[in-house]
Amino acid sequence: MQTIILAILLIAVAVTLLGVKVFFVKGGQFPSGHAHDIPELRKRGIKCAHSDDSDRHDSAE
Repeated sequence: MQTIILAILLIAVAVTLLGVKVFFVKGGQFPSGHAHDIPELRKRGIKCAHSDDSDRHDSAE
């Protein structure tokens, strides 16, 4: 039982620390993890897998 309580407590602390910007900054939001939103990935020509698949599907028709 102590292990479950400890695990829940650790998860709660992790979520709180990860969400500090979201919770305490007005207009704060989690950063986007999409490849098309990251300038360095775009510069290197790395695309989102979802958009890459849809490009292939469109060209096959």
